[in-house]
Order: sequence, then structure tokens, then C-alpha cells
Amino acid sequence: MSLRAKITGTGMYVPDRVVTNGELSKLMDTSDEWIQKRTGIVERHYIEPGQQPADLAHEASLRALAAANLDPTDIDCIILATLSPQADFPGTSFFLQDLLDVGEAPCFDLRAQCSGFVYALAVANGFIHSRMYRRVLVVGCEVHSTGIDLSDEGRDVAVLFGDGAGAVVLEANEDEADAAGLLELRLHAEGKNAKRLWIEAPGSGFTPVRINTELLEQRRHFPYMEGRLVFKHAVTRMPEVLLETLGAASLKLEDVDLFLFHQANLRINEFVMGQLGIPPEKCLNNIQKYGNCSAASIPMLLDEAVRSGRLGPGQLVSMTSFGSGFSWTSAVARW
Repeated sequence: MSLRAKITGTGMYVPDRVVTNGELSKLMDTSDEWIQKRTGIVERHYIEPGQQPADLAHEASLRALAAANLDPTDIDCIILATLSPQADFPGTSFFLQDLLDVGEAPCFDLRAQCSGFVYALAVANGFIHSRMYRRVLVVGCEVHSTGIDLSDEGRDVAVLFGDGAGAVVLEANEDEADAAGLLELRLHAEGKNAKRLWIEAPGSGFTPVRINTELLEQRRHFPYMEGRLVFKHAVTRMPEVLLETLGAASLKLEDVDLFLFHQANLRINEFVMGQLGIPPEKCLNNIQKYGNCSAASIPMLLDEAVRSGRLGPGQLVSMTSFGSGFSWTSAVARW
């Protein structure tokens, strides 16, 4: 009997606090015009005091479970993708697992940065195809606002990021009359570029302690990015992996109803769309409202696509990412 892993529910959540480009311009030498021109971002959301990553993941998960008509206890496993963990250990997934009150269901964090959601989706897909689990909750969750450099020195990176979470429920589908499910996924990485986009400290490689005054004074606990290099690799790798994935599924670009790209920079996505000849009406972006939410970006975008009616039963959706590592991925699914 044919077995497919089908997304049966989506959900997203962002904190209430909206931070505009104008607000950032009061903290650093930047402007709304400068940010929009280079990134397409108008605003982003930051957590309030007392909020933590698992809180965002919890809200997104509850919405995804409700959309799938499931209770938390129906879930067999939780995979949470993040680059901004709530604690050094254990992973954010354990705090989420406790909030969901799912007993002893296994959970773990996956760290593949902005490609984390598709990596996690691939792992969940493998669990389902191996028949180890039938229902897997896949979550992308990020809190960037507490770890960015809101000064002139950090402005090029700081303006990009926001806080948010997105979640999907992936279920085994053995209904021969239902063609919905993940069709193909492709994952790639290139570790030689790991230091081109990273946060170096705190890290267990530093001795005798993971963080010290010197590291803080050198601002090595803030994100570092070689922006032009990242842009160049992103606009090369994303079209490559998208076409590779469609080819593996025996599909063409024109077969796809909706393209979802990781929301790192609107200019990157526009460049990729131009390269591939994808019409604007087939591509959905929300970076204008949320900024780069890393592992949460694609599931947040997917949830908005479903709830707005942009993605419906029988349609094909392509999800493609590029991120730190470097890493790049693509997945194609029938809704």
C-alpha cells in the first residue's frame, strides 16, 4: 500500500510587539528607506519581557493541531528547528513538550538554521515512511531580538531579524484516493562557509570558559555575516535545489501553483524569481511584516498561504531555503 507523509495542519504565531524601521532608526544610523530598499522589510515582531521561545512554539503548535483536528496527545514525536534555543540545554523542544503536556512523546531540536524547517520536515518524512511514527509535529521557532546588535556596528544584520514560530502536523496518508503529501525533498550543505554567517560565542571551544569579558567586548556574541557572499550563494543555490527537487518529482516549474522561499531578504527572492521566470502571482512573501524568522519563516508563510486561500486541495507547493552553514533545501508537496 502506498504511504505518503501529508501536512494536515498548519499554524503560526508572532509576539504582539511590532518594531518598525522607524523605531530602529532611533537606535542606529539607518532609515526606513534604507532598510526597505535593501531588504524589503517594513516591520518585525519582538517578544515582550517574560516571553520565551517555547511560548511562541506552543501557540503555533496549538493552531496547527487544531487545524488538523488533533489533540496534543495524538502526536507521536516533536521536532523543533531553531538557531536561537531557549537554553544551552536541553533543547527548546523539551520546554514545548512540557507545555503541550504530551506525556513521554519523544522530542528533539534540529539545528540547520534558516534551512531548519525543511531539514526537520525531511526527518519527519523519514520517520513516517519507516512507520516508526504516524503523526509528527514539526516546528520552526526563533527569538532573534534578544541576540542582535542594536547599534551602528550591527545594523546591517540587526534590521533583518524578527521573532516568530510556525508549525505543521505531518501524518501518514495511506488513502489511495488522496494524492496529498510530500513528493520530494532535497537537502544540501557546505560547511567550508560556516564562518561566513554565524554567531561564534558562547561556544564550548573557548577555554577555560564559553564566554568571557574579552569575547563580549569584541562583540563575538552577535551575528556576523558577509552579506554580499551570502547573497551570491543564495541566488545560485536556491534555483539549483528547487529545479533538482522538481526534477526528482518529474515536475516542471509551470506545474507548481505556489512558490514559498525562505524570507531572508526580499531582494534575494525577487532575483531568484527573475532567474527562473516565476510570475509574481505564484510567489508569496511576508518578510515585509515579520523580517527574517529563520527556521520559522517557511512554516509561517505556509500557514498564511493556507489560511488566506492561496493554497488549496490538489495544488502543488514548492518550499525552498538557503541559510547559514551554508545550507540549502527544497521540498515539493501536493496539498
